[in-house]
Amino acid sequence: MSKTRNPDRLILFTDAVVAIALTLLILPLVEVVAEYKAEDHTALQVITDHKPEIYSFLLSFAVIGNFWLGHHQVFEHVRAYTSGMMRLNMLWLLFIVILPFPTEIVGSFESSQFTAGFYSGTILALSTSQTALTWMIKGHPEIENPNDPVTSRELTNSFVLTGLTLLAFVLAAFVPGVRFYALLLLLLSPFLMRGIDLVRKRSS
Repeated sequence: MSKTRNPDRLILFTDAVVAIALTLLILPLVEVVAEYKAEDHTALQVITDHKPEIYSFLLSFAVIGNFWLGHHQVFEHVRAYTSGMMRLNMLWLLFIVILPFPTEIVGSFESSQFTAGFYSGTILALSTSQTALTWMIKGHPEIENPNDPVTSRELTNSFVLTGLTLLAFVLAAFVPGVRFYALLLLLLSPFLMRGIDLVRKRSS
């Protein structure tokens, strides 16, 4: 049996890295203010000339925030972590830290299949690692809190979201004209879960 540890330290470390990633998102916009001031541009021009960067910042802030909330909910079921779980959590953090990079690309270059695919692909990797974490925790005797286990609905919801993200990535990267509109598929997740809940109730 592998050695287990109290999850508090891992959670604090994860929260700190997420906070840094969120901060990195805004830094390019902060730097623009000083540049525009030096070139005698107006404060309004800082906003009007950088709408794509602002939109991509807000989108990525929402993405990271939602994944952090999901990660927090998953870790409410954790009583201890193993070395394997720690490595998988580090993989999740890797994609969190990477996200500011495609965010900057999206804000700086024209929308294309590559930019949309790169961005949605990063989200897919993040979603996949979070689903893998949820799957690892569920039913694991060393990790899962027996008094507060991961529910089947939580695991199903994670798989549904990852499946929608995969579909969004394929559409964004390989279907001309779709691009970032593919990410709207993620809004279907709660509706699909309602349908799944109805099917489960009827079959029980």
